[in-house]
Amino acid sequence: MKTQNKILIANRGEIAVRIIRACKELGILTVAIYSKADENSLHVKLADEAVCIGGNLSKDSYLNMSRVLSAAIATGCNAIHPGYGFLSENPKFVSMVEECQIRFIGPKASVIEKLGDKATARKIAISASIPVVEGSEGIIENAKEGLKIAKKIGYPVMIKASSGGGGKGISIVYSDQDFLSVFEKTQLEAMANFGDNQLYIEKFISNPRHIEIQILADHHGNTIHLFERDCSMQRRNQKMIEEAPSSFINDSLRKKMGQAAVKLAKTVGYTNAGTVEFLVDKEGKFYFIEMNTRIQVEHPVTEMITGVDLIKEQIKIAYDKKITLKQKDLTILGHAIECRINAENPFKNFMPTPGRIKRILLPGGLGVRIDGFIYPDYDVLPFYDSMLSKLIVFGKTRKEAIRKMRVALEQFVIEGIDTNIEYQYMIMHHPEFIKGSYDTGFIARFHSVMMEEYHEEFIK
Repeated sequence: MKTQNKILIANRGEIAVRIIRACKELGILTVAIYSKADENSLHVKLADEAVCIGGNLSKDSYLNMSRVLSAAIATGCNAIHPGYGFLSENPKFVSMVEECQIRFIGPKASVIEKLGDKATARKIAISASIPVVEGSEGIIENAKEGLKIAKKIGYPVMIKASSGGGGKGISIVYSDQDFLSVFEKTQLEAMANFGDNQLYIEKFISNPRHIEIQILADHHGNTIHLFERDCSMQRRNQKMIEEAPSSFINDSLRKKMGQAAVKLAKTVGYTNAGTVEFLVDKEGKFYFIEMNTRIQVEHPVTEMITGVDLIKEQIKIAYDKKITLKQKDLTILGHAIECRINAENPFKNFMPTPGRIKRILLPGGLGVRIDGFIYPDYDVLPFYDSMLSKLIVFGKTRKEAIRKMRVALEQFVIEGIDTNIEYQYMIMHHPEFIKGSYDTGFIARFHSVMMEEYHEEFIK
Protein backbone atom coordinates (compact mmCIF):
# COMPACT_ATOMS: atom_id res chain seq x y z
CA MET A 1 0.00 0.00 0.00
CA LYS A 2 1.40 3.37 -1.03
CA THR A 3 1.99 5.84 1.81
CA GLN A 4 0.15 9.13 1.29
CA ASN A 5 2.37 12.18 1.11
CA LYS A 6 2.13 14.66 3.96
CA ILE A 7 3.73 18.10 4.03
CA LEU A 8 4.51 20.29 7.03
CA ILE A 9 4.20 24.01 6.25
CA ALA A 10 6.96 25.76 8.17
CA ASN A 11 5.38 29.20 7.94
CA ARG A 12 2.31 31.29 8.73
CA GLY A 13 -0.01 33.88 7.20
CA GLU A 14 -0.92 34.12 3.54
CA ILE A 15 1.87 31.91 2.20
CA ALA A 16 0.91 29.07 4.56
CA VAL A 17 -2.70 29.33 3.35
CA ARG A 18 -1.49 29.42 -0.27
CA ILE A 19 0.57 26.24 0.18
CA ILE A 20 -2.24 24.40 1.98
CA ARG A 21 -4.63 25.13 -0.89
CA ALA A 22 -2.14 23.83 -3.47
CA CYS A 23 -1.58 20.67 -1.40
CA LYS A 24 -5.33 20.04 -1.16
CA GLU A 25 -5.64 20.30 -4.94
CA LEU A 26 -2.86 17.72 -5.26
CA GLY A 27 -4.47 15.41 -2.69
CA ILE A 28 -1.62 15.85 -0.20
CA LEU A 29 -2.20 16.03 3.57
CA THR A 30 -0.95 19.13 5.40
CA VAL A 31 0.32 19.94 8.87
CA ALA A 32 0.36 23.54 10.09
CA ILE A 33 2.67 24.78 12.80
CA TYR A 34 1.76 27.82 14.85
CA SER A 35 2.84 30.01 17.73
CA LYS A 36 0.57 30.60 20.71
CA ALA A 37 -0.32 33.99 19.25
CA ASP A 38 -1.39 32.36 15.96
CA GLU A 39 -3.82 29.89 17.51
CA ASN A 40 -6.74 31.43 15.63
CA SER A 41 -4.90 32.06 12.37
CA LEU A 42 -6.50 30.85 9.13
CA HIS A 43 -3.71 28.43 8.18
CA VAL A 44 -4.31 26.56 11.44
CA LYS A 45 -7.99 26.14 10.60
CA LEU A 46 -7.40 24.99 7.01
CA ALA A 47 -4.68 22.37 7.55
CA ASP A 48 -5.48 18.69 8.19
CA GLU A 49 -3.45 18.84 11.41
CA ALA A 50 -1.92 21.66 13.45
CA VAL A 51 0.83 21.69 16.06
CA CYS A 52 1.66 24.52 18.46
CA ILE A 53 5.45 24.79 18.59
CA GLY A 54 6.12 27.71 20.93
CA GLY A 55 5.56 31.24 22.13
CA ASN A 56 4.62 34.43 20.35
CA LEU A 57 8.09 35.48 19.24
CA SER A 58 9.49 34.00 16.03
CA LYS A 59 12.65 32.81 17.79
CA ASP A 60 10.49 30.68 20.09
CA SER A 61 8.37 29.20 17.30
CA TYR A 62 8.80 29.66 13.55
CA LEU A 63 12.59 30.09 13.82
CA ASN A 64 13.07 27.26 16.31
CA MET A 65 14.60 24.60 14.07
CA SER A 66 14.37 21.66 16.46
CA ARG A 67 10.72 22.34 17.27
CA VAL A 68 9.76 22.67 13.61
CA LEU A 69 11.56 19.44 12.73
CA SER A 70 10.13 17.62 15.75
CA ALA A 71 6.62 18.58 14.63
CA ALA A 72 7.31 17.14 11.16
CA ILE A 73 8.63 13.87 12.57
CA ALA A 74 5.86 13.51 15.17
CA THR A 75 3.12 13.93 12.56
CA GLY A 76 4.73 11.63 9.98
CA CYS A 77 5.47 14.26 7.33
CA ASN A 78 7.73 13.26 4.46
CA ALA A 79 8.29 16.82 3.22
CA ILE A 80 8.58 20.38 4.55
CA HIS A 81 7.60 23.50 2.62
CA PRO A 82 9.29 26.58 4.11
CA GLY A 83 7.38 29.28 2.20
CA TYR A 84 9.41 32.52 2.30
CA GLY A 85 11.20 34.18 5.20
CA PHE A 86 11.79 32.38 8.52
CA LEU A 87 13.83 29.21 7.81
CA SER A 88 13.34 29.13 4.03
CA GLU A 89 16.97 30.03 3.23
CA ASN A 90 18.71 28.64 6.30
CA PRO A 91 21.24 25.98 5.17
CA LYS A 92 21.64 24.62 8.72
CA PHE A 93 17.90 23.88 8.91
CA VAL A 94 17.89 22.33 5.44
CA SER A 95 20.81 20.09 6.44
CA MET A 96 18.85 18.93 9.49
CA VAL A 97 15.84 18.16 7.28
CA GLU A 98 18.01 16.23 4.83
CA GLU A 99 19.64 14.24 7.67
CA CYS A 100 16.18 13.19 8.87
CA GLN A 101 15.45 11.94 5.32
CA ILE A 102 12.59 14.40 4.91
CA ARG A 103 12.20 16.21 1.59
CA PHE A 104 12.90 19.94 1.70
CA ILE A 105 10.79 21.77 -0.87
CA GLY A 106 13.62 23.91 -2.16
CA PRO A 107 17.26 23.47 -3.21
CA LYS A 108 19.90 21.50 -1.33
CA ALA A 109 21.59 22.96 1.75
CA SER A 110 24.94 23.23 -0.08
CA VAL A 111 23.35 25.30 -2.87
CA ILE A 112 21.54 27.59 -0.42
CA GLU A 113 24.81 28.14 1.43
CA LYS A 114 26.60 29.17 -1.76
CA LEU A 115 23.89 31.50 -3.01
CA GLY A 116 22.86 32.77 0.43
CA ASP A 117 26.28 34.30 0.86
CA LYS A 118 25.91 37.28 -1.46
CA ALA A 119 29.67 37.67 -1.94
CA THR A 120 30.02 34.00 -2.96
CA ALA A 121 27.00 34.27 -5.26
CA ARG A 122 28.64 37.26 -6.91
CA LYS A 123 31.78 35.18 -7.59
CA ILE A 124 29.66 32.38 -9.07
CA ALA A 125 27.93 34.86 -11.39
CA ILE A 126 31.28 36.22 -12.54
CA SER A 127 32.52 32.68 -13.24
CA ALA A 128 29.41 32.12 -15.38
CA SER A 129 30.12 35.33 -17.35
CA ILE A 130 26.98 37.02 -15.97
CA PRO A 131 27.37 40.81 -15.56
CA VAL A 132 27.67 42.06 -11.96
CA VAL A 133 27.81 45.53 -10.46
CA GLU A 134 31.38 46.72 -9.92
CA GLY A 135 32.45 46.05 -6.34
CA SER A 136 34.61 44.10 -3.89
CA GLU A 137 35.73 40.63 -4.94
CA GLY A 138 34.55 39.13 -1.66
CA ILE A 139 34.00 39.87 2.01
CA ILE A 140 35.49 43.11 3.37
CA GLU A 141 37.76 42.29 6.31
CA ASN A 142 37.48 45.72 7.97
CA ALA A 143 36.31 49.28 7.45
CA LYS A 144 39.74 50.56 6.34
CA GLU A 145 39.90 47.97 3.56
CA GLY A 146 36.35 48.89 2.59
CA LEU A 147 37.25 52.56 2.42
CA LYS A 148 40.07 51.83 -0.05
CA ILE A 149 37.70 49.88 -2.29
CA ALA A 150 35.04 52.61 -2.09
CA LYS A 151 37.58 55.22 -3.19
CA LYS A 152 38.66 53.00 -6.09
CA ILE A 153 35.08 52.33 -7.27
CA GLY A 154 33.91 55.89 -6.73
CA TYR A 155 30.93 57.14 -4.72
CA PRO A 156 28.12 56.48 -4.10
CA VAL A 157 28.60 52.86 -2.99
CA MET A 158 26.39 50.31 -1.27
CA ILE A 159 27.57 48.44 1.81
CA LYS A 160 25.63 45.17 1.93
CA ALA A 161 25.28 42.29 4.39
CA SER A 162 26.63 39.11 2.85
CA SER A 163 23.81 37.10 4.43
CA GLY A 164 21.23 39.83 3.85
CA GLY A 165 17.75 39.70 2.43
CA GLY A 166 14.37 41.40 2.54
CA GLY A 167 15.90 44.84 2.02
CA LYS A 168 17.77 44.76 5.36
CA GLY A 169 21.49 45.18 5.88
CA ILE A 170 21.94 47.68 3.03
CA SER A 171 23.42 51.17 3.37
CA ILE A 172 24.39 53.81 0.83
CA VAL A 173 27.50 55.94 1.37
CA TYR A 174 28.22 59.16 -0.51
CA SER A 175 31.61 60.24 0.87
CA ASP A 176 34.80 59.22 2.70
CA GLN A 177 33.67 61.17 5.75
CA ASP A 178 30.59 58.99 6.25
CA PHE A 179 32.08 55.63 5.30
CA LEU A 180 33.47 54.41 8.63
CA SER A 181 30.38 55.22 10.69
CA VAL A 182 28.01 53.74 8.09
CA PHE A 183 30.17 50.61 7.82
CA GLU A 184 29.95 50.02 11.57
CA LYS A 185 26.19 50.69 11.60
CA THR A 186 25.63 48.21 8.78
CA GLN A 187 27.71 45.58 10.59
CA LEU A 188 25.52 45.95 13.68
CA GLU A 189 22.35 45.74 11.59
CA ALA A 190 23.63 42.65 9.77
CA MET A 191 24.49 40.89 13.02
CA ALA A 192 21.12 41.77 14.56
CA ASN A 193 19.12 40.53 11.57
CA PHE A 194 21.19 37.64 10.23
CA GLY A 195 23.62 36.65 12.98
CA ASP A 196 26.48 37.44 10.58
CA ASN A 197 28.27 40.80 10.30
CA GLN A 198 30.21 40.10 7.09
CA LEU A 199 29.85 42.83 4.47
CA TYR A 200 30.73 43.48 0.85
CA ILE A 201 30.62 46.59 -1.36
CA GLU A 202 28.99 47.39 -4.68
CA LYS A 203 28.80 50.50 -6.82
CA PHE A 204 25.45 52.21 -6.25
CA ILE A 205 23.45 52.47 -9.46
CA SER A 206 21.19 55.50 -9.24
CA ASN A 207 17.47 54.82 -9.71
CA PRO A 208 17.68 51.47 -11.55
CA ARG A 209 14.85 49.08 -12.35
CA HIS A 210 14.74 46.03 -10.08
CA ILE A 211 13.96 43.09 -12.37
CA GLU A 212 13.82 39.46 -11.28
CA ILE A 213 13.59 36.27 -13.32
CA GLN A 214 11.57 33.30 -12.04
CA ILE A 215 13.14 29.90 -12.70
CA LEU A 216 12.15 26.27 -12.15
CA ALA A 217 14.63 23.39 -12.15
CA ASP A 218 14.01 19.68 -11.56
CA HIS A 219 16.25 16.78 -10.52
CA HIS A 220 16.46 15.54 -14.11
CA GLY A 221 18.48 18.38 -15.58
CA ASN A 222 15.59 20.51 -16.84
CA THR A 223 15.72 24.25 -16.10
CA ILE A 224 13.37 26.91 -17.46
CA HIS A 225 12.56 30.54 -16.78
CA LEU A 226 9.08 32.03 -16.58
CA PHE A 227 9.94 35.57 -17.68
CA GLU A 228 10.43 38.60 -15.46
CA ARG A 229 8.77 40.57 -12.70
CA ASP A 230 9.32 44.29 -12.20
CA CYS A 231 9.80 44.96 -8.49
CA SER A 232 11.01 48.55 -8.74
CA MET A 233 8.22 50.09 -6.65
CA GLN A 234 9.96 49.95 -3.27
CA ARG A 235 10.05 51.71 0.06
CA ARG A 236 13.34 51.46 1.97
CA ASN A 237 14.37 48.48 -0.19
CA GLN A 238 11.07 46.73 0.61
CA LYS A 239 8.90 45.85 -2.37
CA MET A 240 5.41 47.35 -2.43
CA ILE A 241 3.99 46.77 -5.93
CA GLU A 242 5.11 44.17 -8.47
CA GLU A 243 4.08 43.62 -12.06
CA ALA A 244 4.74 41.20 -14.87
CA PRO A 245 5.90 41.61 -17.51
CA SER A 246 8.01 44.74 -17.05
CA SER A 247 7.05 47.70 -19.21
CA PHE A 248 10.77 48.56 -19.35
CA ILE A 249 12.04 45.26 -20.80
CA ASN A 250 11.93 44.46 -24.52
CA ASP A 251 11.93 40.98 -26.01
CA SER A 252 15.66 40.96 -26.70
CA LEU A 253 16.61 41.97 -23.15
CA ARG A 254 14.01 39.57 -21.73
CA LYS A 255 15.62 36.69 -23.60
CA LYS A 256 19.16 37.63 -22.50
CA MET A 257 18.17 37.97 -18.83
CA GLY A 258 16.21 34.71 -18.93
CA GLN A 259 19.17 32.87 -20.41
CA ALA A 260 21.50 34.38 -17.78
CA ALA A 261 19.18 33.25 -14.96
CA VAL A 262 19.01 29.70 -16.32
CA LYS A 263 22.79 29.60 -16.78
CA LEU A 264 23.37 30.67 -13.16
CA ALA A 265 20.95 28.02 -11.87
CA LYS A 266 22.66 25.29 -13.90
CA THR A 267 26.11 26.45 -12.78
CA VAL A 268 25.29 25.67 -9.13
CA GLY A 269 23.11 22.61 -9.76
CA TYR A 270 19.99 24.41 -8.60
CA THR A 271 16.69 22.55 -8.12
CA ASN A 272 13.13 23.70 -7.35
CA ALA A 273 11.83 27.29 -7.69
CA GLY A 274 14.16 30.26 -7.44
CA THR A 275 14.47 33.89 -8.42
CA VAL A 276 17.50 35.57 -9.97
CA GLU A 277 17.49 39.29 -9.24
CA PHE A 278 19.03 41.96 -11.44
CA LEU A 279 19.39 45.71 -11.55
CA VAL A 280 18.84 47.30 -14.96
CA ASP A 281 20.21 50.77 -15.61
CA LYS A 282 18.72 53.47 -17.83
CA GLU A 283 20.71 52.21 -20.83
CA GLY A 284 19.21 48.73 -20.49
CA LYS A 285 22.38 47.08 -19.12
CA PHE A 286 21.59 44.43 -16.51
CA TYR A 287 23.64 43.34 -13.49
CA PHE A 288 23.20 40.31 -11.23
CA ILE A 289 22.70 41.19 -7.55
CA GLU A 290 21.48 37.99 -5.84
CA MET A 291 19.48 34.79 -6.10
CA ASN A 292 16.59 34.02 -3.76
CA THR A 293 16.44 30.29 -3.12
CA ARG A 294 12.73 30.13 -2.29
CA ILE A 295 9.30 31.08 -3.53
CA GLN A 296 8.83 34.86 -3.60
CA VAL A 297 6.04 36.96 -2.12
CA GLU A 298 5.31 38.23 -5.62
CA HIS A 299 5.07 34.83 -7.34
CA PRO A 300 1.32 35.28 -8.18
CA VAL A 301 1.99 37.80 -10.96
CA THR A 302 4.12 35.19 -12.74
CA GLU A 303 1.37 32.61 -12.28
CA MET A 304 -1.18 34.97 -13.77
CA ILE A 305 0.78 35.75 -16.94
CA THR A 306 1.91 32.14 -17.58
CA GLY A 307 -0.94 30.01 -16.20
CA VAL A 308 1.62 27.98 -14.20
CA ASP A 309 0.97 27.14 -10.53
CA LEU A 310 4.43 27.65 -9.05
CA ILE A 311 3.62 26.11 -5.66
CA LYS A 312 2.36 22.92 -7.29
CA GLU A 313 5.46 22.83 -9.47
CA GLN A 314 7.64 23.20 -6.37
CA ILE A 315 5.93 20.26 -4.72
CA LYS A 316 6.10 18.06 -7.80
CA ILE A 317 9.81 18.77 -8.23
CA ALA A 318 10.46 17.91 -4.57
CA TYR A 319 8.79 14.53 -5.17
CA ASP A 320 11.17 13.92 -8.13
CA LYS A 321 8.69 14.69 -10.92
CA LYS A 322 10.00 16.06 -14.21
CA ILE A 323 9.06 19.55 -15.34
CA THR A 324 6.65 18.99 -18.21
CA LEU A 325 6.84 22.62 -19.32
CA LYS A 326 9.08 23.48 -22.26
CA GLN A 327 10.70 26.89 -22.63
CA LYS A 328 9.55 27.23 -26.24
CA ASP A 329 5.93 26.65 -25.21
CA LEU A 330 5.82 29.35 -22.51
CA THR A 331 4.23 32.64 -23.53
CA ILE A 332 3.18 35.84 -21.79
CA LEU A 333 -0.62 35.78 -21.71
CA GLY A 334 -1.29 39.32 -20.53
CA HIS A 335 -0.34 41.70 -17.72
CA ALA A 336 -0.55 41.25 -13.92
CA ILE A 337 -0.06 43.66 -11.02
CA GLU A 338 0.23 42.86 -7.31
CA CYS A 339 -0.29 45.28 -4.42
CA ARG A 340 0.88 44.26 -0.97
CA ILE A 341 -1.80 45.23 1.52
CA ASN A 342 -0.09 46.02 4.82
CA ALA A 343 -1.21 46.95 8.33
CA GLU A 344 0.56 50.30 8.30
CA ASN A 345 -0.20 54.00 8.05
CA PRO A 346 1.63 55.62 5.09
CA PHE A 347 0.48 59.04 6.31
CA LYS A 348 2.39 58.52 9.59
CA ASN A 349 5.70 57.37 8.11
CA PHE A 350 4.33 53.85 7.46
CA MET A 351 3.89 53.16 11.17
CA PRO A 352 2.73 49.54 11.82
CA THR A 353 -0.90 49.32 12.94
CA PRO A 354 -1.69 46.07 14.77
CA GLY A 355 -5.19 45.66 16.17
CA ARG A 356 -8.53 43.96 15.64
CA ILE A 357 -10.15 43.89 12.20
CA LYS A 358 -13.83 44.75 12.58
CA ARG A 359 -15.07 44.36 9.02
CA ILE A 360 -13.78 43.26 5.62
CA LEU A 361 -15.19 43.69 2.14
CA LEU A 362 -13.20 41.90 -0.56
CA PRO A 363 -13.10 42.91 -4.23
CA GLY A 364 -13.85 40.39 -6.95
CA GLY A 365 -14.58 39.87 -10.60
CA LEU A 366 -12.77 38.39 -13.58
CA GLY A 367 -9.01 38.58 -13.17
CA VAL A 368 -9.05 39.60 -9.50
CA ARG A 369 -7.23 37.39 -6.97
CA ILE A 370 -6.64 37.77 -3.24
CA ASP A 371 -4.01 35.79 -1.36
CA GLY A 372 -4.62 36.48 2.31
CA PHE A 373 -5.40 35.11 5.74
CA ILE A 374 -7.43 37.74 7.56
CA TYR A 375 -11.13 37.68 8.50
CA PRO A 376 -13.55 39.77 10.64
CA ASP A 377 -12.51 39.89 14.32
CA TYR A 378 -9.00 38.68 13.46
CA ASP A 379 -6.31 40.25 15.64
CA VAL A 380 -3.40 41.60 13.60
CA LEU A 381 -0.40 40.76 15.74
CA PRO A 382 2.61 42.99 16.48
CA PHE A 383 5.06 40.08 16.45
CA TYR A 384 5.26 39.43 12.70
CA ASP A 385 5.41 41.07 9.28
CA SER A 386 2.68 43.63 8.64
CA MET A 387 1.45 42.17 5.34
CA LEU A 388 -2.22 41.18 5.50
CA SER A 389 -3.05 40.25 1.92
CA LYS A 390 -1.84 40.41 -1.65
CA LEU A 391 -4.23 41.86 -4.18
CA ILE A 392 -3.46 40.62 -7.70
CA VAL A 393 -5.18 41.58 -10.93
CA PHE A 394 -4.79 40.32 -14.49
CA GLY A 395 -5.68 42.03 -17.74
CA LYS A 396 -4.96 41.61 -21.43
CA THR A 397 -2.88 44.80 -21.36
CA ARG A 398 -1.08 46.87 -18.72
CA LYS A 399 -3.65 49.64 -19.13
CA GLU A 400 -6.48 47.20 -18.43
CA ALA A 401 -4.62 45.79 -15.40
CA ILE A 402 -4.14 49.27 -13.91
CA ARG A 403 -7.83 50.09 -14.34
CA LYS A 404 -8.78 46.75 -12.82
CA MET A 405 -6.49 47.36 -9.83
CA ARG A 406 -8.02 50.80 -9.24
CA VAL A 407 -11.50 49.29 -9.08
CA ALA A 408 -10.33 46.45 -6.84
CA LEU A 409 -8.64 48.86 -4.41
CA GLU A 410 -11.78 51.02 -4.32
CA GLN A 411 -13.78 47.98 -3.25
CA PHE A 412 -11.26 46.56 -0.77
CA VAL A 413 -12.37 47.61 2.72
CA ILE A 414 -10.60 46.73 5.97
CA GLU A 415 -12.05 48.46 9.04
CA GLY A 416 -10.61 48.59 12.55
CA ILE A 417 -6.97 49.22 11.62
CA ASP A 418 -5.09 51.48 9.23
CA THR A 419 -3.80 49.99 5.98
CA ASN A 420 -1.95 51.17 2.88
CA ILE A 421 -4.90 50.55 0.52
CA GLU A 422 -5.52 54.24 -0.10
CA TYR A 423 -1.81 54.85 -0.69
CA GLN A 424 -1.69 52.07 -3.29
CA TYR A 425 -4.73 53.63 -4.95
CA MET A 426 -2.86 56.95 -5.20
CA ILE A 427 0.10 55.24 -6.88
CA MET A 428 -2.22 53.62 -9.43
CA HIS A 429 -3.21 57.15 -10.50
CA HIS A 430 0.28 58.67 -10.52
CA PRO A 431 1.36 59.78 -14.04
CA GLU A 432 4.84 58.25 -13.72
CA PHE A 433 3.43 54.86 -12.75
CA ILE A 434 0.82 54.98 -15.50
CA LYS A 435 3.57 55.69 -18.06
CA GLY A 436 5.65 52.84 -16.62
CA SER A 437 8.60 55.20 -16.17
CA TYR A 438 9.09 54.64 -12.44
CA ASP A 439 12.20 53.13 -10.79
CA THR A 440 13.42 52.15 -7.31
CA GLY A 441 13.58 55.82 -6.29
CA PHE A 442 9.89 56.53 -6.98
CA ILE A 443 8.63 56.53 -3.35
CA ALA A 444 11.59 58.58 -2.12
CA ARG A 445 10.92 61.22 -4.79
CA PHE A 446 7.14 61.41 -4.75
CA HIS A 447 5.96 60.41 -1.25
CA SER A 448 5.91 63.96 0.16
CA VAL A 449 4.21 65.28 -2.99
CA MET A 450 1.50 62.61 -2.79
CA MET A 451 0.96 63.40 0.89
CA GLU A 452 0.43 67.10 0.09
CA GLU A 453 -2.01 66.27 -2.70
CA TYR A 454 -3.87 63.86 -0.41
CA HIS A 455 -4.30 66.45 2.32
CA GLU A 456 -5.39 69.12 -0.17
CA GLU A 457 -8.01 66.74 -1.57
CA PHE A 458 -9.13 65.86 1.95
CA ILE A 459 -9.60 69.54 2.85
CA LYS A 460 -11.74 70.10 -0.27
